[in-house]
Order: sequence, then C-alpha cells, then structure tokens
Amino acid sequence: MSREAPARPALSRRHLLGLSGAGATVLALGIDAPDAAVAAPPPLREGLFGLGVASGAPRPDGVVLWTRLAPEPLAEDGHGGMPLRPVSVRWQVALDEGFEHVVRTGRALAQPELAHAVHPRVEGLDASTDYFYRFLVGPQASPVGRFRTLPAPGAAVEAFSVGVVSCQAWYHGHFTAHKHLAAEEDLDLVLFVGDYVYEYGITENNLWRRGAEVSAAHAVEIETLEQYRLRYALFKSDPHLQAVHARVPAVAIWDDHEVQNNYVADSSAYGIPDELFAHRIAVAYRAFYENMPLDVDSLPTGPESDITTGFDVGSLARFSLLDTRQFRDPVPSGPEEQYAESRTMLGAAQEAWVQERLTRTPATWNLLASGVVVTAISEDRTDMWDGYPAARQRLLDAMAASRNPVVLTGDIHKHVAAELKADFSDPDGPNVGVELVCTSVASDGDGAQTDSYTPDWVRHDHVRHYDGRRGYLHVHLTPQEMVASFWFVPWIEADDTAPKQLSAQFTTPAGDPRLIQA
Repeated sequence: MSREAPARPALSRRHLLGLSGAGATVLALGIDAPDAAVAAPPPLREGLFGLGVASGAPRPDGVVLWTRLAPEPLAEDGHGGMPLRPVSVRWQVALDEGFEHVVRTGRALAQPELAHAVHPRVEGLDASTDYFYRFLVGPQASPVGRFRTLPAPGAAVEAFSVGVVSCQAWYHGHFTAHKHLAAEEDLDLVLFVGDYVYEYGITENNLWRRGAEVSAAHAVEIETLEQYRLRYALFKSDPHLQAVHARVPAVAIWDDHEVQNNYVADSSAYGIPDELFAHRIAVAYRAFYENMPLDVDSLPTGPESDITTGFDVGSLARFSLLDTRQFRDPVPSGPEEQYAESRTMLGAAQEAWVQERLTRTPATWNLLASGVVVTAISEDRTDMWDGYPAARQRLLDAMAASRNPVVLTGDIHKHVAAELKADFSDPDGPNVGVELVCTSVASDGDGAQTDSYTPDWVRHDHVRHYDGRRGYLHVHLTPQEMVASFWFVPWIEADDTAPKQLSAQFTTPAGDPRLIQA
C-alpha cells in the first residue's frame, strides 16, 4: 500500500516474511509470534497497558493493531517500567464488545528493542464492518478499542467522516479537543497531520498546562531514542488522546517537531553537523514507528523511513498521505533559488506518485494530507509550500486534472479555510481545489480568534476563514458534497472543561471547488 520509491531501499512486510519465515526478524518487529516461541513469562507488574491501544493502516480486510507495554510510562530510562526481555502479547478481534464472538486471534512478541510495542496486522475480515479488539498478557487485559474496516474497492459509500488534528504540545494545555472529538463526533477515521509530539525541553517557562508536573528528565531538548520514547509516553498518557485512538483507526504523517523544529531533509536548522543529525533523525523515526499504529513498511532503516501511503474508501474518497519533510530541497538562499523550476518539496519519486494518484483516480473526492500549508500567503514563509512555488504549481496542475481535490493540513496553529487557485499569480482565475487547515490541539496555549498573523492571511481573497483558537477539524464526505466544520474550545491551559464551539462551517459541492459558508 505504500508508494514505490526506487531510489530508496524498500522494506516490505512480504519481504520480511520471506526472509525470516516468520522468525527472528518478524518477532523483533512485534508483528507475529508462533506459539512455540512464546513460553509463559514470569509475572509482570500491573498496569501494563498504561498507554492505551490503537488501530491504523485501515484496509477493507483488516487493520494494524497497536499497543506498547508500559506499567510505568514515565520511567526516565524510556522503557516504561518494563524488564529488558521479550513478552508474549495475545490479541483478539471480535464482533461484540464483550468478546463473545471472537473472529481473529494471534500473538505478537513485545521486545525491548522496540520499547515493547507491537504492531500485529489483522487480515481476513469483512469490509465495512465494525469490530472490537483488545490485548492480553497473562491475566491483564487492555482497554477495548474499536475499528470499522474500509469499504470494498469500488463500493458505493453514502458517507465517511474524518477528524483532523495536529500540533498537540502536551505542556501548553489540556487535550480538550481530543475529549470532544472522541465523545461527540461521528467518526470513521482520525488523521494526524503532524507535530504529534514536540522535541523542546519542558521547563516552568513553557509548562502552561496548569496542575501538571514533569520530572527533570523532560527539561532538555530531545536527542536520544530513550528521550523520544519518554516524550511519546508523556503525550500518549493523556486519557483524551487515548480515547481518540481507541475510538477509530488513526493514520498519521509527520512534520518537523517529531524530529526537530524546521529540519529539512537530512539537515538541522540549528547547525548540528549532518553526520550527527543523521543519528537524531534515525532515533526520532524509530520512536515514531514504535508509538504509532503503522504498518511494517514504515519501519525505519537508519535515518530513512517511508510514511507515504494511501488508501481508498470505496468509490467515495482517495486519501494520499504525504511526507513534506524528508525529501524537500534546502531552504532557499534567495529569490532566484526559491523560484527555480527544479525545486522540490516531495522529491521526484513522491511527486510522481501523488500526480498519478490525483490524475488517475476513480474516487469522487481526493484528499491529500500535507505537513505544511499549500495555500499562497507570503514568499517569506519558506518553510511552507510558499518556499517551493514551482513544486506547488506542479501539484496544482495535477489537482486541476483530478476530481474534487482537497488538502488537509496543520502546522500553523490556526483554523484556515482557503480556495486553491489554478495559478496564484492570477487571483481572478479558476479554483482547482480547497485547503482545510486545522488549528492546534494545544500548541501555543489558549490562542485567540485574531492575532498578529491575521492580517497576513485575511488580505487574500482566497482565504475564507481564519481563527487562532485551539480545536479540531471535522470533515464529512458524501457523493454530493463535503462539509468542513471547524471546532474550537475557548480555553485549554486552566483545565479540560471548556465546551466545543463552532468557529465556521463550509460546504464544497462535488464538482465545484469553492467554500460556501453556512
């Protein structure tokens, strides 16, 4: 399901199975474990499932399940209170929450090399069907999660709903957005569009989540695998984030803070030598795989990983998840370089892949997940697609040849709705699609409806909405239209009791790439 990238070494699940015969390599990946390899372990501590459960990589016949054993999630060595030995984990999938009608079972081996995370793939399920799942270790059972398999290829689909979230700096406020998303929304999928964690040191100066405390181990910027593991554990210990993951399958892309602010390809924005920064990228990508419900194709090989993937929701929607960090050209040294035709955001292989998916699509709606904003705002914003105008124009040209393209983005900690022009140098020209930018879950604290950045955005006629408060985006797709609802919460720093409120709602009719405000 991942894109082909001939310039980079591929590590597919089929290749691993062929090499190992479901042996040591696959066991180390936490995918599967034959019964003979998993003798009963000595007793373990209570609370093994302190980081919850998740599902992801959805398909019509199954998903990837995830959990990470961590009875002490915030243990400073990054191992979650687990002994440095493998542990057998059983998993079950059932048609009912009480697990009276179990339809699939299996085992995975949780090993210290992957922070005792497991990623078993469940296959052979029925399309468009609700299932429940759980993990078992000895007498301990995990929380129960649920997922719905995707529709069969080409099947007619009446509706599909997606929650879009980004930028969840735990230390800047409570995950109130996740609380409402998990409990109150009609959802088939949640899409994380970057900055799932942040690498900054957490001190009294930026710990705005009132009532929260962290140890000295969190005070320094992350550099090691153990520190990244600990940071994921801190963020994933939040009960509202766990509730979202247990509710529906999750798919995710990264932006910069999963590694380091504003890093570009293999280079640090803060002067770390490339040979040293390669190690930091490698451990950051490793921690991302360990802590997310990803398929084995996303397992890093050193400082390289493939998170670019896609899937179809019957005939209704095609999703394409982009990596806008790993293959981009460096920050331009000046306008001549910035406007060079050869300049790329995605790299040649990924660019060709997404163009093919856009132009040869059977779906009514074609959704791209981008780590940074596509909409033209200012040539000074070189970290976004504004810094790659030729690459953006190639993307817009492919969107013009597609059907109902939509870009889903995060990064900027603001709600933004924008119409994408065929050529941004011609503001009176036609639209080719729309971009929906979700605000942050918590980054930058409470935020405000307007701020110092507002004039730079709203001066453009193609920008239809701007709101700097915290929240999430809900996207509802039908064959006739897309409805985008931008939800916000008035506060997050003090506590998690803020109600959700509607910032704006837009309808985009199929075949008419514009934003009609309700």
